Amino acid sequence: AIMKDAVTIPTRKFMTNRPLQRKQTVTGVLHPGKATVPKTEVREKLAEVCKTTPDVTFVFGSRIHFGGGKTAGFGRIYDSWDDAKKNEPKHRLARHGLYEKKTSRKQRKERKNGRKKVGGCEGQRWCRQKEASWPLASRRSKILQ
Repeated sequence: AIMKDAVTIPTRKFMTNRPLQRKQTVTGVLHPGKATVPKTEVREKLAEVCKTTPDVTFVFGSRIHFGGGKTAGFGRIYDSWDDAKKNEPKHRLARHGLYEKKTSRKQRKERKNGRKKVGGCEGQRWCRQKEASWPLASRRSKILQ
């Protein structure tokens, strides 16, 4: 009888990849009677098995077997944080919250041109500085109200 709460992570095809300073494995997650296990939990358990910390452990490519209760995926455990940052793809680092994607050039241009189209200049710093230098600025604001 398997406990409903128990989540076990047997590893297969475990190998040490010296050129990339990591250990890699095919992970199986057994979770009978339970929905999919979160990646964070799998990371923590895999790190515990390999006697490292979860911040250098990367889990990806999870596939749930039909009928549930079993998930297969891949795991990578780096020797150090610097090795992980050097060898792991940026999108996976971003999922860990370790990499900030800078806004694309197109987005910056769209934002700039969008600002041009906004009518008036309420609440913008450059506008307030200009208004202060206008003659009869106070009278003008009373007329506009």
